[in-house]
Amino acid sequence: MRVGCPKEIKNHEYRVGLTPGSVREYVAHGHEVLVETGAGGGIGADDNAYRAAGAAIAATAADVFAKSDMIVKVKEPQPNEWVQLREGQILYTYLHLAPDPEQTKGLIGSGVTAIAYETVTDDRGGLPLLAPMSEVAGRLSIQAGATALQKANGGRGVLLGGVPGVPPGKVTVLGGGVVGLHAARMAAGLGADVTIIDRSIPRLRQLDDLFGGRIHTRYSTVEALEEECFSADIIVGAVLIPGAAAPKLVTREMLSGMKKGAVLVDVAIDQGGCFETSHATTHADPTYEIDGVIHYCVANMPGAVPVTSAHALNNATLHYGLQLADKGLKALVDDQHLRNGLNIHKGRITNRAVAEALGYEMSEPKSVLAA
Repeated sequence: MRVGCPKEIKNHEYRVGLTPGSVREYVAHGHEVLVETGAGGGIGADDNAYRAAGAAIAATAADVFAKSDMIVKVKEPQPNEWVQLREGQILYTYLHLAPDPEQTKGLIGSGVTAIAYETVTDDRGGLPLLAPMSEVAGRLSIQAGATALQKANGGRGVLLGGVPGVPPGKVTVLGGGVVGLHAARMAAGLGADVTIIDRSIPRLRQLDDLFGGRIHTRYSTVEALEEECFSADIIVGAVLIPGAAAPKLVTREMLSGMKKGAVLVDVAIDQGGCFETSHATTHADPTYEIDGVIHYCVANMPGAVPVTSAHALNNATLHYGLQLADKGLKALVDDQHLRNGLNIHKGRITNRAVAEALGYEMSEPKSVLAA
């Protein structure tokens, strides 16, 4: 199979779908790899590094899309990319379709087989291709929030760790999953007063044991949300419903009860965001203010640290990518967890959460693959 890797074109996206190390693995499996010139520049991998790994270098993205059987990316295809996709081609990348009807329509029209990293599962019920970027984003959320909290950036002017004689800043984390865990670790490490809110009592018990009393945990109710958000300096939105749009936990009305200059960091923005007032921003212009509250809603947070995040992502995606290259669509038939990543096939929506969010009829993956 010929595997193609175009350069990412989303605003300030420096990650790359295939590192030179991953290219070597595909080549070792007997596949051809075509990489757009400059694709690895953001991680310090030049064209010569890809040539040394066995890749051919394409002059343009158009060459990559036209000549490849499978496209491996990081972020969802942009409008001028999805028009280059075609039936019989495999797209393997993050998609986040539920809040993005235009992209969904474009991919349906292309006829491509689109596999979303964020809905591939594992034996433990986890999302192994989403987890590494959730770890990065969770940790970055505290760095970003602490920066936005500085007075010169519009924030309250609070140091998260405090100093002797002055209390630390307060961080509220909505959701105790992978993002929430890593956000709490970073915030607690800086000396902040941290509370995690979640609806799973077993998960709250687990978090309580993990942190050994260094953070607070609360069961999620409207009252708990209001109390914690109104007293927080930073609120991290870390709620995930796999494949579906994120629930809006913080309403516009609640902003009036928050501290002026408090910061909302919406890590769920790829799935539509979990604050009612969220809209996607970029690394070029990451924040905006509503009712005195600073919003940080960058849709590709891990793109800020591409050396770390591109390698972490490739570590997770390589195994399934090789299955797809080795077997083609048979890999989806053989592996239920990889099949759970199938979101669109030949114009059909094959993920229930996406279909329900956007009002499409859902087609069973096994049925469309058999057809």
